[in-house]
This record gives sequence, structure tokens and C-alpha cells, in this order.
Amino acid sequence: MASSASYADCVSSLRTSLKFLESSVETLDEGVSDFPRLINVLKSVRHYELVPQPKLAAAEASLRDEIGPYIAFLLSRAEAQTERQERRIETLKARADLQHGRIAKPDTVSASIARQKQGRILRGEDKLRARVVRQRKEALRYGVERLELEVMQKERELRRRLDG
Repeated sequence: MASSASYADCVSSLRTSLKFLESSVETLDEGVSDFPRLINVLKSVRHYELVPQPKLAAAEASLRDEIGPYIAFLLSRAEAQTERQERRIETLKARADLQHGRIAKPDTVSASIARQKQGRILRGEDKLRARVVRQRKEALRYGVERLELEVMQKERELRRRLDG
């Protein structure tokens, strides 16, 4: 019976060892199951060496040819818009100068009216005619000033174009 007990102990010990071995194999399996993915992750590849220089230059030239006209078009549009805005600024400055001049003029108009009153007394119709004549005169003066400013502005634009 001693031998059967020793056999039972051996079998029991063998089973325990087998369980430890299975547990170790499972642990090792878990540890190395990710190796194929890690090989791909850790593999270093220099991608820039994969494309030959002539192909890279050809792709760059193709991209330049494709995008170049659009860039030139957008730049010309931006330049035209900038010039348009500059002309608008010049026009507004000229108008401001003209308006400033017109605001300063009423003093001289009222002085000429006072001189007329001193010279003679105007009657109803004469007053009306004098007023119409003064208004026409002022409108003509304004028109002349406006045309002079436009001429100056056109001269500036012409000079700028000739210089540029």
C-alpha cells in the first residue's frame, strides 16, 4: 500500500506540475501574442527613400503647374482691388477737399450780397433773379472746382502708371 500511496503522491505532484506548466504557457502566450503587431510598429522605414528624386521633382512641377495659374489669378485680383480702393480713396479725398472749399465759400457769397444791398435796394423780382444768378454762379464754380480736382486726380493716376 505504501507503493500505491507513493504513486498517488507522484501523480498528484505531476498534475500540480502540469497545472503550473499550463499556467506558465498561458502567461507566455499572453506576453508574446502581440509580437507580430509590435514588429510592424517598431519597424522603421524611411519613406522618403522610397520615392526616387525624379518622381518627386515631377510631382512638384505638376503641382506648381496646376496651382500656379490660380495663384497668379488671385494675386492679380487682389492687386486690381487694391488699385480700385486707392482710386476710391483719392476720389473721396478730392470730394472732401471740394466740400471743404464749398463750406468755406458761403462767407464770400454773403459778403457779395451785403455789397449789393449797399449799392441799391432790390425789389421782389430782382431779388429772385439775383438769387437765381448767384445759385447758377455757385453751381458753375462748384462744377469748375470739381472738374479741376478730377483733372488733378487723373494726372496723378497717369503719373503713377507711368512711374510704375
